This record gives sequence, C-alpha cells and structure tokens, in this order.
Amino acid sequence: MTIECQFWAHAISHDWWEQIALDIWDNSSRPLIVLSDFAAVREALVTQAEAFSDRPALPVVLIITQKKGIVFAPYGPVWKQQRKFSHTTLRHFGLGKNSLEPKIIEELKYIKEEIQTHGKEPFNPFSIISNGVSNIICTLAFGRRFDYEDVEFTTLLSLMSRGLQVCINSSVILVNICPWLYYLPFGPFRELRQAELDITAFLKRIIAQHRENLDPENPQDFIDMYLLQVDEEKKKNKESSFNEDYLFFIIGDLFIAGTDTTTNTLLWCLLYMSLYPEVQEKVHAEISAVIGPDQAPSLADKAKMPFTEATIMEVQRMTVVVPLSIPRMASKTAVLQGYTIPKGSVIVPNLWSVHRDPNTWEKPDDFQPTRFLDEKGQLIKRETFIPFGLGKRVCMGEQLAKMELFLMFVNLLQSFTFFELKGHWKY
Repeated sequence: MTIECQFWAHAISHDWWEQIALDIWDNSSRPLIVLSDFAAVREALVTQAEAFSDRPALPVVLIITQKKGIVFAPYGPVWKQQRKFSHTTLRHFGLGKNSLEPKIIEELKYIKEEIQTHGKEPFNPFSIISNGVSNIICTLAFGRRFDYEDVEFTTLLSLMSRGLQVCINSSVILVNICPWLYYLPFGPFRELRQAELDITAFLKRIIAQHRENLDPENPQDFIDMYLLQVDEEKKKNKESSFNEDYLFFIIGDLFIAGTDTTTNTLLWCLLYMSLYPEVQEKVHAEISAVIGPDQAPSLADKAKMPFTEATIMEVQRMTVVVPLSIPRMASKTAVLQGYTIPKGSVIVPNLWSVHRDPNTWEKPDDFQPTRFLDEKGQLIKRETFIPFGLGKRVCMGEQLAKMELFLMFVNLLQSFTFFELKGHWKY
C-alpha cells in the first residue's frame, strides 16, 4: 500500500490532483439527461448549441487529454480557434476534396494484397482494415503511410484498440470515481498507462522529426502547417494556445478517432454483407453495371450507385459506432423541451435510440437499405439520420469518413464476396 501511494504521489502534481478532485465533486451532484428522440437532440445540439456544446469533466478523460485537443476539450475560444485551424488545414491537404481520392485508391491496393495473402483460408479482417484506414489519416497528418509489416505501426494500432477497450470495458471505469486508481501498478490500470506512454512516445517522435526537417516554404502535412502556425503565433502572442504540446493532443485525436470509427463502420458493412447475401448480390450488380470489374471506383460514381450508398447508410443506422455520442455539458441553465436544465448538467445524445425510433423508422430493427430510396430508386436524405452527430461539435472528419467508406466498400465488393464461417471471415 505504501509503494502504491508513493507511486501515485510522484505521478501527479498537487495542483492537478486538486483540480480533478474539484471536478469529481462537481460531477457527483450533476443531473444526467439522456436525449432519446431526434427532436430533443436537434434542439439541444443545433437550436441551443451555445448552451449544450461543452464537455463534462470526466476524470479518466481529464488525466489523459489534459483538456486539450479537439474531441474532448472544453467548448470555448481556445477550442474554436484550434478546431477552425485544424479543419481549414486538413481541407488544404484534401479533407473532403477529390484530391484525396487517389491516396485512398492507392491504399486500397495494399488492403487487397493483404486480403489475398490469406488465399481461401478464413481470416479476421480487423487489422487489415485498421491499417488501411489509419494510413489515410497518417497521409494527412504525418505526410506518409506505414507498411503493414512495420512493427511499431502495427503495435501502435493494437495498443490504441486495446486502450479503448480497457477504458470502456474494465475496472478502469472506476477512475471516474477514484482518480488515483489510474496510477495503480497492476492490472488494466498499468496496461492503460503503458499504452498511453507508448502512443505518446510514437507521436512525439514524429512531431520532433517534423520540427527538425521543417521547410517553411514547403509544408508537407498537417504537422508542418501547425508548427509554422506555432512559430508565427510566438512572434505576436506569447499567450497563444498554439504550441507543440497542444499539437500532440490534436494529432492523438485525429489518429485515434479517425481510425477507430471508420474501421468499425467498414467492418460492420462487411459483416452485414455476409449476413445478407441478397443485399451483397445487389451491390455487386450495381458495381458491375456502373464501374465494371477492372476500373477503380471514383467518387464521381457515387451519384450513379444509390443502392450501394443506401446500403452503407443502413449499416450506419443499424450499428451507430458511437451509440451514445460523446457526452455534452450544459454551460448555462437552459430550457429544453419544456424542462429546465441546470448549468453543469451532463447531456447524453442517444443516437442509437434516434436511429431505432419506431415513430421515425418503419420496422427499425430490420436491415432494409431500401428505406433510403424513393419509389424511383433514388437516394433519400433523411434529417433523422445523424451517424456523425449534429451541431458545433459534429464529427470534423465526416467528409473524410464518407469518402473512405464509399471508396473502400465499393473497391472490396468489386473484388471479393464476403461471408462468415464459424466466427471467421472468408471472401
């Protein structure tokens, strides 16, 4: 017990512990409101966005993110400044633009090659898909991709996936009640800390390499652009939020959030194709009619492939990879749906419920891609379909995710037929 206490005492400063203790005290008496229909979610996240765009101070998140980055940072001037810069810079390097399409298509060649190495044997596609999706983010953020055999890269992705599992599905959740548990030298607590240390070392090493090789006249990626912004801000504003420490947390957000959600959505797509072979056959038919067997898919094909697009959307509706979104917090007292919501209340948008609402969706538990098509077979845009969230904190990578999902899904279905066999995958 003495050793454990000493370990914790040296691991965290008194001021930082005091802040966490205050946050726990605040959180312990806060109401928690779950929004389970579209009208309530839209009113909170869009109509009253200024009141419901903050984040609650969860201790495990505070310890890891230090209130920095894009995903979990508090809503305010610093967050707005950092998000605006990040979104503008990512768009400069192709986010949501056709200029990124060739890079995605190029990565698909490696994904297909990896799948083909399994021959006719069953396999788990998780690592292959995760590597490919992550490399798209790496191209934008780091200016490079990693070989699938790169030990450090594959280890990092494994640690990232495992770290997310440990945070959600283990006793680490108790850190939100007793933060000092995070520093226990055993079990999932130690495992999570080690994952954090390894990911930190990897990302900071890449940032250091970019700083060493930075060419102000020829920035190559997001990190280069951010470092140039840091240097520019130092000249005119010593109190600027732009610094290499904040860059680290933004890169972490991009790397982790940009890999996990898109990877899982694509895996769900392949799983649903294996479970509904009749739908997979229709997708194959549309791909054959519009693209053919040899030509690489393009975003320009999207408008001509409504059933394929509807299939992807139906998978997103059925699964919702972040079912409870990321919690919000009321930054001021407000009236929502006739109820007074006190300042500091935790708000949980239940996207799963929104996408399974029988008042909105006919037979919501059935997999029916045609629900997104009109009588002429053309795509219908439904406002109650919100897999990326709504409002000021809508997923920054939404356009990138849509590009990746369409191009990767079509490319894989163009080349393979997927089916499930005794808990494994085959094509």
